[in-house]
Amino acid sequence: MRELLEAVADGSLSPAQAEAELAGYVTGDAGRFDAARKQRRGIPEAILAEGKSTADVVALAEAALETTDRALVTRATETQIEALETELTVSFPDATVERRGSTVRATTDGFEESSLEATVGIVTAGTVDGPVADETEVVCADAGATVDRIDDVGVAALDRTLDQVDRLRDADVLVVAAGREGALPTVIAGLVDTPVIAVPVASGYGHGGDGEAALAGMLQSCTVLSVVNIDAGFVAGAQATLIARAIDDART
Repeated sequence: MRELLEAVADGSLSPAQAEAELAGYVTGDAGRFDAARKQRRGIPEAILAEGKSTADVVALAEAALETTDRALVTRATETQIEALETELTVSFPDATVERRGSTVRATTDGFEESSLEATVGIVTAGTVDGPVADETEVVCADAGATVDRIDDVGVAALDRTLDQVDRLRDADVLVVAAGREGALPTVIAGLVDTPVIAVPVASGYGHGGDGEAALAGMLQSCTVLSVVNIDAGFVAGAQATLIARAIDDART
């Protein structure tokens, strides 16, 4: 405790960093950021931008960078992304801000990149599934896993899937995103001995086109797989990361 107080007094530690050390989280006007989640759960807290003001998203990202040297933001709008790219580099001149789709990852020079001896295969049925898979990819890459992205291999032309069987079997864990009737994860899970995490995507039209048909199909899969909620790319990436980390631990 005294060391923390002295560090705050001499300026080597900010009050927010000290609060994170003591409580595990830091509190600001935009809410609380769980700075200790990575140590406690193995996965850092992500900031869901959807439904938040741009100012709140930036403030939470700044809190994340200040306390963990990393910020992950999901479901961000173009306006929010532009603000993050501009304001984070002002508040943290050494920050690197990267985006993939609607997901943003920012790090400072103090962040230590991780490395896992495990490969996560991320598969999409079609282009429309890409933004959901992007969330998954950012989470897995942030954890240090090797990511093998396999896009546009939906069952409407099954040869596209069969052509990738060797890559699918080489992965340690697979995340498969699909909309419409959600058949792709079932097909792939029947071809591999790898854990498969299915992600239903809200794509299609008419009855069940909001992702419910895909979700129902995956839940009723006749092959063994796990299913996350509709469009839950972050959750799928987090689950894949935990599996990848367990595999890395076993190998090392």
